[in-house]
Amino acid sequence: MRENKYRSLLCDALREEHIGQTVRVAGWVENIRDHGGVLFVDLRDHYGVVQLVFHDEAMLSGVSRETVISAAGQVVKRDPETINPKIATGRVEIVVETLDLLGEVRAPLPFEVPSSTEVKEDIRLKYRYLDLRNPRVHRNIVLRSEVIAYLRQKMTELGFLDMQTPILSTSSPEGARDYLIPSRKHHGKFYALPQAPQIFKQLLMVSGFDRYFQVAPCFRDEDARADRSPGEFYQLDFEMAFATEEDVLAVCEEVLRDTFSHFSDLPVTEGAFPRIPYEECMVKYGTDKPDLRNPLTIIDISDLFVETDFAPFRGKCVRAINVPDCASQSKGFFEKMLKFATEIGMKGLGYIKVAEDMSYQGPIDKFLSDEQRAELRDRAGLRPGCVLYFIADSKEAAPRLAGQIREEVAARLGLIDEKRFAFCFVVDFPMYEQDEETGKIIFTHNPFSMPQGGLRALEEENPLSLLAYQYDAVCNGVELASGAVRNHDLPTMIKAFEIAGYTEDDLKEKFGALYQAFRYGAPPHAGMAPGIDRMLMLLTGEDNIREVIAFPLNSNAQDALLGAPTEVTEQQLREVHIKIR
Repeated sequence: MRENKYRSLLCDALREEHIGQTVRVAGWVENIRDHGGVLFVDLRDHYGVVQLVFHDEAMLSGVSRETVISAAGQVVKRDPETINPKIATGRVEIVVETLDLLGEVRAPLPFEVPSSTEVKEDIRLKYRYLDLRNPRVHRNIVLRSEVIAYLRQKMTELGFLDMQTPILSTSSPEGARDYLIPSRKHHGKFYALPQAPQIFKQLLMVSGFDRYFQVAPCFRDEDARADRSPGEFYQLDFEMAFATEEDVLAVCEEVLRDTFSHFSDLPVTEGAFPRIPYEECMVKYGTDKPDLRNPLTIIDISDLFVETDFAPFRGKCVRAINVPDCASQSKGFFEKMLKFATEIGMKGLGYIKVAEDMSYQGPIDKFLSDEQRAELRDRAGLRPGCVLYFIADSKEAAPRLAGQIREEVAARLGLIDEKRFAFCFVVDFPMYEQDEETGKIIFTHNPFSMPQGGLRALEEENPLSLLAYQYDAVCNGVELASGAVRNHDLPTMIKAFEIAGYTEDDLKEKFGALYQAFRYGAPPHAGMAPGIDRMLMLLTGEDNIREVIAFPLNSNAQDALLGAPTEVTEQQLREVHIKIR
């Protein structure tokens, strides 16, 4: 680096080759240790840590932890017993001759920076600039920058143009609540922050661009989750003209594999990512975002209990999970699993154990016929030592509950391989579903998706049986991306929205630009949007998405650092024609 008045070397750059040289470094005081007249300071900058040695205690007057200093002195070799192999500069130190105090600490620290991740989150976020000095948190944000730079390079190499779309846009029914911006110039009207660049990227394809991408900010007024930020998030948004579902999945597969392989030493799914149809996924894994590191699978055995005498199973959707080598678990294990089942809304959790002679033991066995026992053995692949769990509930609830039991029992038995990234694509989502409250037919996924079979299928088939060209990318149980082949044909789009209760006039009003654009020759197009925050969460091994965002909102959608959302003045409200009710 070019020498300036504050530093001639970065803190992590000191090596044995510098011994005997006089250098200057600058950074934050991480620690001060007094060894009987000789003081040692760990100095930290963005790049790393170096040890400073002070023989004159007076030089450190006014210096405390997190003070910013610039120090100059001679580089010397550490004594053999003081070498620190944990840091890059651990074989050398600087004997300080001059020190300049650059940034004094004038208030008590709210927490110790090296242990900030152990502090209550709202305190961390209130003093985020201190929390971000923590090396672990700091590394996450550095990695974020590196990953985004890599993604941009990768997409450019694949022939995609990096393009920007508007932030001030219009409100549209895309599944979540919009963030609304009142207009000063247009009384009573509002902009909306985009939930995704959905319409704009489709319009770019109509405009004749072939491959578009951007690192897109998306805004949704949603409740927070561990893997969802409550305000804004970023995705690698891309769209392709003249593309099929398989074309898009091939690009997504290459980008995700290369990114995870580049930034992690953990193995990534080899070959083509598995394509799992949605219906199969819900039966086999009980979720549309399966963790394929979990070896347990679910089977549907509803047909065995259509006419059973066992009332809890009669007429219900019944799922079963075979757990090998589980029969020897303690009574406490089964009690804890039952407790978990009741906590997620189940009335109980039946099971049978398979003995060495292949006889069954457990509370469910007495309700089984010999025929049912034989069927269960064959379908579930039962062997001595297995435990077969039963989950019975409504058609809607049983798959979800079975999925939660699958995840919990695997976690308790340590069956999940934490040392790899297991990717898959979930495909063939249903085009429509029935709203539980109103009974109306609504879109399941993206309303702009192309139905499989096109216009003919919309006109001739039961809407609830229709599949769409919609797909998700999933890794380790986390939904990383969603996408679809777009419905670019105007008559097909009109019919698709009509089934969901929208008239053609509604389509013109709510999606007027797209409606008009499709009248002037729209190419087939398709796209996808991997979530960058979630990718980083997986790459860093963090459990919460806020750990990979520099200045996140807290779980209550508040900015603890700046205080947002805040009240504004009456004058500001008047300018945008707003009155608080």
